[in-house]
Amino acid sequence: MRLRTLTALAGALALSLTGCAGSGSGGSSSGTVTYWLWDSNQLPAYQACAEDFARQNPGLRVKITQLGWDDYWTKLTASFIAGTEPDVFTDHIQKFGQFADLKVLEPLDSLGIDPNAYQKGLADNWIGQDGHRYGAPKDWDTVALFYNQKAAADAGLTAADLNGLSWNPEDGGTFEKAIAHLTVDRNGKRGDEPGFDKNHVKVYGLASNGGGDGDGQTQWSSFAASAGWTYTDKKRWGTEYRYDSKTFKSVIDWWFGLAKKGYMAPFTAYNSQSSPGNAQVAAGKAAATFDGAWMISTYAGFKGVKMATAVTPEGPTGKRATMMNGLADSVTRNARNKAGALKWVKYLSSDECQRTVGSYGIVFPATPDGTAAAVAAYRKKGIDVTAFTRPVADKKDFATFSYPITNYAADVYALMHPEMQDIYGNGKSVSSLDRTTDQINLILDQ
Repeated sequence: MRLRTLTALAGALALSLTGCAGSGSGGSSSGTVTYWLWDSNQLPAYQACAEDFARQNPGLRVKITQLGWDDYWTKLTASFIAGTEPDVFTDHIQKFGQFADLKVLEPLDSLGIDPNAYQKGLADNWIGQDGHRYGAPKDWDTVALFYNQKAAADAGLTAADLNGLSWNPEDGGTFEKAIAHLTVDRNGKRGDEPGFDKNHVKVYGLASNGGGDGDGQTQWSSFAASAGWTYTDKKRWGTEYRYDSKTFKSVIDWWFGLAKKGYMAPFTAYNSQSSPGNAQVAAGKAAATFDGAWMISTYAGFKGVKMATAVTPEGPTGKRATMMNGLADSVTRNARNKAGALKWVKYLSSDECQRTVGSYGIVFPATPDGTAAAVAAYRKKGIDVTAFTRPVADKKDFATFSYPITNYAADVYALMHPEMQDIYGNGKSVSSLDRTTDQINLILDQ
């Protein structure tokens, strides 16, 4: 079913590319570059870049459209089919492979992007299987443990304690002990105390961020990687997923086992819109949660809850691990103002714009100077971001890894989303991952 859908989409896109080359780009003109992004928090920073770009390029202006995450991808896909796509859009590593395969992206080789000008690995991830570049590095993020400082203090856990945790899939190590101790039932018993009632928990040690689908970015990915597991057989454009590996299944069995023990909020507590992990922590229903750097300002803004962050736990490999994701800006193949679009993307990826974005203290821009500007901006706000920046600088104790970069990402999601929900929510055996992995790899073999 998913393959037929993908084939139909490819056909529709091919028709739109053939017949709509002159009608698209969301109404852009020779003097306007249309640009889409999804994060409202970043909008002011990019408006500032757009104003500076217009000053440097008389006769050109950038029209920015901001959409919420879910609407963004739905409308972007529809715009490709209708021929109303923007000139430039913020791209995600899991999406660009399919877009490049469907020939809706403009190669950016002419921009002369130097991979060494950005944090290591960010630029390389945007090279398609055909050898062409389809994204100019924009920003990056890592994952850390956000925790309620009062809850930690009440449990007798210091910042040093939480930054020194380790784990293993057999007994959970000091990480599981800490999460258990942060958990409190309705009678005031902690998760590691006799008489703890796992069926009536008042405050969970760890919030729920859902099942994690096929990437587990803010759920289980750091644990799987620190156990030595990798998503696929190759770093980029892998042809086989490894969700059926013994290591991965042991990690998943342990991770969702925390919910069975009452230490992590159950699947029923999670809703991606109304009750993600950050909302559970803000409401005092959970003491901690794993989340990405893009959420730093959100946690810092909690009313009446003082938050802090800690690095991910050390795993069986002897290293701590975190996904290091990086967004990029892409130009659409049928951009109405292609020359202006290429100029805008070149500017977006420059130190000049990235320093401007960094000065807003919302994200970590891709260039080192942009990152330094962000760190300084966070510091002015009284926010310590070491838990996010240290993994990038300290290769001895940390391992960073990317989202899985393969074809048919939408199909992998369609299979892994219900699979991981079933394991988390219904206690389905992790042995079922064998069959799901076979199905995924059969699709990749097409």
